[in-house]
Amino acid sequence: MFITGASSGIGLALAERFLHAGYRLALVARRASEVTSWAQARGCGPAQCGVYAADVRDIDRITGAGRECLAHQGLPDVVIANAGISIGMDTAEFDNLEMMRAIYETNNLGLAATFQPFVRGLCERRRGTLVGMASVAGIRGLPGHGAYCSSKAAVISYCESLRGECRPFGVKVVTLSPGYVDTPLTRENRYSMPFLMRPDTFASQAFHAIEKGVSHRVIPWQMGVVANLLRILPNAVFDRVLTGRPRKHRQDETHR
Repeated sequence: MFITGASSGIGLALAERFLHAGYRLALVARRASEVTSWAQARGCGPAQCGVYAADVRDIDRITGAGRECLAHQGLPDVVIANAGISIGMDTAEFDNLEMMRAIYETNNLGLAATFQPFVRGLCERRRGTLVGMASVAGIRGLPGHGAYCSSKAAVISYCESLRGECRPFGVKVVTLSPGYVDTPLTRENRYSMPFLMRPDTFASQAFHAIEKGVSHRVIPWQMGVVANLLRILPNAVFDRVLTGRPRKHRQDETHR
């Protein structure tokens, strides 16, 4: 089990859930010391939990972490590309273009780089699961969320393409689209977050979806209903629904 973004939020909750199910873990995070402390607190030695320091934006580092995992722990059964960032942007602000670059490098290129070291081996073994972390926000574009929404829409499409490539070799590709989960990424949001979930609740539902090998699962199911409604709304109606909706915080704004 290989998980990126494992130091907090969804990633840490997934690590906890899979550890409870008896999986050996390979955990990747920029703050690797925090993950090491977490593992030690649970009595996990290197044989049960390998920890690798890498930022998924650094292609050499994240693919290197994958190769280290292969060398020291072998080919995992499940690879979860969980690392991601969510920050608002305003296209009128020149500096925000760099934020857009950072979001794409993390949420899209970092996801593909997470999978890259493992794809050939999984296909040769003809068994395994690749999991991409998308979002309900990838269904329709939300004001102030242009970079994040488009990055998660790209995750959904990318994983769909990869699923078609891997299916003939018996390798499953699972796309997970969380709704609102109580993590550091969501706590600064200044708009309502219906069906807000605890990370451990999300992780439990995600675990079962991954075990079943579903192609795409929106969690919780209520947000799946909302996502389907949003998908079929005519643009004119969708635009009216979102009129006046608060925008996502930008990095250059003061959080209140």
